[in-house]
Amino acid sequence: MKNNLVTAFQSNWVSLVVSLIIIAGLVFLARKRVSFGNRVFIALGLGLVAGIVFNQTHLEFKSVSTIGTIYVNLIKMLVMPLVLILVINSISSLSSLGQLRKLGLKTIGWFLLTTGIAALIGLLVALAFDPGNGIAQAVPKDFKAREIPTFSQVILDLVPSNPINDMATGKVVPVLIFAIFVAVAIVHVGSKKPETVAPIKAFITSATAVIHQVVKYVIRLTPYGVYALIAAMAAKYGLDTLAPLAKIILTSYVALIIHFVLIFGGLVLLVAKVNPIKFFKKAYPTIAVAFTTRSSYATLPVNLEVITKRLRISPRIASFVAPLGATMNFNGCGGVWPAVVAIFVAKVYNLPLSVSEYALLILVSVVSSIGVAGVPGPAAISTTVVLTALGLPLEGMGLVLGVEALIDMGRTAVNATGTTVTALLVAESEGEFDRAAFDRDEEDDLELATA
Repeated sequence: MKNNLVTAFQSNWVSLVVSLIIIAGLVFLARKRVSFGNRVFIALGLGLVAGIVFNQTHLEFKSVSTIGTIYVNLIKMLVMPLVLILVINSISSLSSLGQLRKLGLKTIGWFLLTTGIAALIGLLVALAFDPGNGIAQAVPKDFKAREIPTFSQVILDLVPSNPINDMATGKVVPVLIFAIFVAVAIVHVGSKKPETVAPIKAFITSATAVIHQVVKYVIRLTPYGVYALIAAMAAKYGLDTLAPLAKIILTSYVALIIHFVLIFGGLVLLVAKVNPIKFFKKAYPTIAVAFTTRSSYATLPVNLEVITKRLRISPRIASFVAPLGATMNFNGCGGVWPAVVAIFVAKVYNLPLSVSEYALLILVSVVSSIGVAGVPGPAAISTTVVLTALGLPLEGMGLVLGVEALIDMGRTAVNATGTTVTALLVAESEGEFDRAAFDRDEEDDLELATA
């Protein structure tokens, strides 16, 4: 009688030993404080080399693929808790319904509108550039193609009927809508009886901190997951298949630049009646810190300083819009990137999307972006939500993880700039933008702390 474990080891021991050595090397780099982004790039390179060697020498690589699958499953594990807890936490941070109706609706409205436009731009640019062209993968054995539902069925599927069952069956949008209802109810009750909602707000705050820590645990595994996923792909398809991944970077940055220049610049010029060149020059510290830290939370202190001291927006508007934006405003991570990846994955697995599914993509991108955590790597979660809603294989996301760190710099810069633009738009509409001081170019010194 054969022992499956022994048989698996005998056929995979070379690739397993090589992988363990590489993973040990990545652990060593982490202990030597090599930056996360550099370790991801190193893992990508090592995965490419190892995978090509496995491919050329016809070595078994099932063990490597298993490591990558474990990482993907851990990402899947986070989806529903993040959606439920972070959306409730984001919206319930508003102190009263009056504030929600006035500043809240304006701010959130701009966040969602610009994210929707970002998703549309990402969709159109991805369709034009076709970044998945040249990469073909077999659909996973456990993947079942979704039937295209009717319009009425789409609407019904968006409405939660049993939130617990929706979470268990992976229905993302109903869970999002349920979370929004709960958050608005917390704000409503809290405006009249704050002591009544204090326990649940404390629980949500604690749960948010805990889930953030869980996310950090999983994100720390990214270099090892990237190595395994890329190595397995290179071993299966060879170097020629991986070359088109460069198009993902080009496609993403073209979409991000279009959104940055045309949408942000257009809103600043046409709505706020401000010179966009002068605006971006004053907002440069926010853009630079966001680009280098890849974290909306790390950029928040700088953004608050920029909004008040360089853009001359009132502290009341700044203190409301900037923290909310660090949690909810993700034009790059929640708009452009999920759209690009969805088109990429659909092409790779030969699962064409219909016009109605394009519309669903944009809708899910807008709603899911509310709950994305403002830490490096949140776009993986937002993208997972979008792929799940569209019924696309999540394994396809692993194909782009190796280049995501480079793209994340541009995405985060767009996210933070979008918050700054929204602060200007809201302040101008509320009469709390000192246009004269802005035009005089009087700027206070900034304390460029990123922590």
